[in-house]
Amino acid sequence: MKKKVVVLLADGFEEIEAVTPIDVLRRAETEVVLAGVGGASLTGAHGIVVQADVELAELSGEFDLVVLPGGLPGAENLGQSPEARRLVEKTLAAGKIAAAICAAPVMTLGAWGLLDGKNATCYPGMEKMFSAGVKFSSERVVVDGNIVTSRGPGTALEFSLALAGILTGDAQANRIAGDMLVK
Repeated sequence: MKKKVVVLLADGFEEIEAVTPIDVLRRAETEVVLAGVGGASLTGAHGIVVQADVELAELSGEFDLVVLPGGLPGAENLGQSPEARRLVEKTLAAGKIAAAICAAPVMTLGAWGLLDGKNATCYPGMEKMFSAGVKFSSERVVVDGNIVTSRGPGTALEFSLALAGILTGDAQANRIAGDMLVK
């Protein structure tokens, strides 16, 4: 059965951090749904408009992975969404995966208390906003249990390939990386 992924988009999302996981995870043959927070047509931090498949308020089903792109004010908008928080908490409670990149580890998972006691990373300089309970790492991609975090636009491909490996296996992720001339 195909793994199911939802990428949450809010106005001000970082385009590279949203589109890269969508692309890589679709290449990994997962079912990827784009859910819009506050609407179905969303504008990224650099003016690129993306049409979500569904508004988050209308989203149904369970997912193996929830992806939270960064960008400002996109990550702040995600962090202020009660629906986004409920979806992430439900996903983690089911033993599934939540992944956040750039500002999102701080503005979402960290702000919601979901990183306490965990190793995590974020956009450089934002680690000051983590609670004392978060173990900051400067690694480009950090996996701690069922939470994956990454640093920013320049790490989006590594982040996405790591997610593909977790969901579909290292062989599939390595094949994708080879096809994309990453390795």
